[in-house]
Amino acid sequence: MYNNLKTYKDKTYTGMRVGQSHHWNYDDGKWYETKVSPDEWLIKFNSLKTRFQAAPPNSGAKIGTKYHWYIIADQIATKLDSDTYMTKLSGYKFKIGHKRPNWKAFSYKYPEQPSYKERVIEILEKVIERLKSEESTDLSRFFK
Repeated sequence: MYNNLKTYKDKTYTGMRVGQSHHWNYDDGKWYETKVSPDEWLIKFNSLKTRFQAAPPNSGAKIGTKYHWYIIADQIATKLDSDTYMTKLSGYKFKIGHKRPNWKAFSYKYPEQPSYKERVIEILEKVIERLKSEESTDLSRFFK
């Protein structure tokens, strides 16, 4: 049962068993999550994103361009009934790289650019520094 005590790597917890998954429906999107430890989930989200207003003619990136983002976010999920949660997600997204339609790889694969791993480490270090410099113990404004 959900609230029964369970153990994972000598840590006691309640809730869904480690290794089980959810599949959530969002309007125009799919959220997949798998519990990998008492406090950790792997997540995937797939969705189409469309502009609220049409882009000006001849503006923006060419069709087929890809962007690779790294997202650090804060999520609050409030249970509304047995099958429904209201999800609020806020945070930051950081550009890792991009890939033009005629390129063979993302920008971070080219020798003159920081690698994917170097870019992620740089981002995480920047976020850690921001968190350490916060005087308030309420970090929710960090994710607004």
